Parts: sequence; C-alpha cells; structure tokens
Amino acid sequence: MNIVLIGMRGSGKTTIGKLLAKRLGNQFIEMDELIVQRLGQSIPEIVNRYGWGKFRDVEAEITREVARLANVVNATGGGVVTREENVRELKKKGKLVWLKANTDTLLRRIGNDQSRPSLTGKSQREDMEAVLAERSPIYQRVADFIVDTEGKMPEEVAEAIVKLYTEQELAQ
Repeated sequence: MNIVLIGMRGSGKTTIGKLLAKRLGNQFIEMDELIVQRLGQSIPEIVNRYGWGKFRDVEAEITREVARLANVVNATGGGVVTREENVRELKKKGKLVWLKANTDTLLRRIGNDQSRPSLTGKSQREDMEAVLAERSPIYQRVADFIVDTEGKMPEEVAEAIVKLYTEQELAQ
C-alpha cells in the first residue's frame, strides 16, 4: 500500500515523506521533481513557458505512472487533487494523507522560495489564502486521513503516520 501525502505547498510533504520512506523502508517519490525531470525545466520555467494547464497535464501523466507502483511514499504537488482522475488513480493502491496547516504556518515554512510560482498572480499571502480556501474542501473530501501539522516537528508528524500505518489502518 502506498502512502500518498497531499496538502498545500509548505505543508511538509517532501520533508515528512523522506522521513516516512526511510522509516518504513519504502521508496520515496516527489512528483514535482519527476515533472521537472521529464520537462527538463524548473516549475516556474514550465509555468511561464507553457502555463498551468500543461503542468497539470504532465502531472496527470506522472500520477498515472506513479499510481501503478507499490510500497512508495508519494509526496504529491499541492494541486494534484484538483483533477478527479488523479485522485482516483492515487487511491487505487494508496491512502491519501492530508498534511494540514494554516496560512501563517505555510507562509513561514516556504519563506521566499522562488521555486513555487504564484497560482493566482497575487501577493504570496493573498495567493496562499485564496488557494487554501479553494483546496481545503477538496483535501477534506479526498483524504483518507488528516494529520494536523500545526506546532509539530516533521519527526512527530512522520511518527503519527507510521503509527497509523503500523496499526494497519494505512497498510490494508
């Protein structure tokens, strides 16, 4: 069974995913990195050159490929859940775990990371608030498990997910 980490940029998917994979002896996959490798450009370059639509199309291709694998910890891009077909694919062999955090926490975590282009063209705070308001109901609906990351170290969050996994809630 795969563990599929979903959530906003800055929620800790990559950091926690690496900890989980190491702890469980599973392969770690970061979907945004696969997109960058496939197109040979950074995410901002892809978005500037082709637009978000092309990015989401490539993300859907990679989602189908990754969803076929077994025993992986998958750190998805924050918007993977915006396409229902991606959710269906990921759920075939995986449990979706939403790493939940509020706007202030997410902004603090991402800082001035220029590798994360604006989704709305607004300021970083306005962008985060708008996208979080749009996606939170989707994350809530599609998640098999919700793990609140507020005030927790990555190791604590990973441990909570390992506990779910070893209690067979994620493993079945």
